[in-house]
Amino acid sequence: MLSEVTAQLSAADVPTPGIDAALLIGFVTDASRGRVQAMALTDAQAEASIVDRVRELAARRAAREPLQHITGTAAFRSLELAVGPGVFVPRPETEHVAQFAIDALRQAASPEPLAVDLGSGSGAIALSLAVEVPHARVFAVEKSPEALPWTRRNFAASGAANATLIEGDLADPAVLSQLDGRVDVVISNPPYVPDEAIPRDPEVRLFDPAMALYGGPDGLDLVRALSRTALRLAHPGALLVIEHGELQGEAIRALLAADGWRAASTHPDLTGRDRATTALRP
Repeated sequence: MLSEVTAQLSAADVPTPGIDAALLIGFVTDASRGRVQAMALTDAQAEASIVDRVRELAARRAAREPLQHITGTAAFRSLELAVGPGVFVPRPETEHVAQFAIDALRQAASPEPLAVDLGSGSGAIALSLAVEVPHARVFAVEKSPEALPWTRRNFAASGAANATLIEGDLADPAVLSQLDGRVDVVISNPPYVPDEAIPRDPEVRLFDPAMALYGGPDGLDLVRALSRTALRLAHPGALLVIEHGELQGEAIRALLAADGWRAASTHPDLTGRDRATTALRP
């Protein structure tokens, strides 16, 4: 079964066919990836019903439906998030971006530092901050009617009493106005793909929601909006963290400097590609 599905996914140009095959079989058999590999090595037998179910799911993955949509979950740092159609599937590179905010919250002088995640999607960033910095208060803002059911579900499942979901627009001048000038960290993974830059991967192009992908002609429309909102929310010395595409760091640094942010700096991800820009509120 493992060999069959791996070959099928490889023929469909799935980027990690062996890993996805093991995870699909593990999902059906309630086994870890390592356990699936061990069963394959020992020629363990599978019931016909399991084989049929694996083949059904493998066909969906071969059609390039995201693995996370098939299993209904996505791992992010210490979290297991519910995901599916209508919500952006969190990516491993965003785990590194979230670390900037987590470190800043841990170092904040306040006994109850405040953080805001603008455009929260699945809630991955906001809930990671809330769970890993339990003495912080975290607010997440999301407006997509398609994404919000997933956000609410993940907030409820997390049990993080220090995390609050706000249904609103990150560009709204009134959003979270009660926090104006008090926030220690503002973080966002906004839509930043330029409108004409259609992603190559079918998983992204066909399944990720357009609202979470496209950010206007240069990809920076929402970055401009969140810069203004963050300036209003943040106190002097507070940190802004923005995830972006690998070629956007220079433009974002210039944009932030023009808005009055200082010490704008772009940081690479684990593959060496520019992935996040940070700045400090003057």
